[in-house]
Amino acid sequence: MAIIKLNELRQMDEKNLENKLEELKRELIKMNAKVAIGTSIENPSKIRELKKTIARILTISKERTKQKPIEAKHKEVKKLKNIGGKQKG
Repeated sequence: MAIIKLNELRQMDEKNLENKLEELKRELIKMNAKVAIGTSIENPSKIRELKKTIARILTISKERTKQKPIEAKHKEVKKLKNIGGKQKG
């Protein structure tokens, strides 16, 4: 698995991100199992790459879930400010 760039991850939809996350987690488990039994790995830095990519996916997913309520909250605050301004004047 090559390094997936942040822009590529942000362009993926939620379902693709979930699938990619599961795939990367499975690959990380396999690599960790190889390390645990003492088998040499071709590219030890790949474990680090996998962990970072998993973290990126989780971060993007968390940002997307938080973004929706924040936008709704801003709209409510603007409405309240407009209503409050009209009552004063």
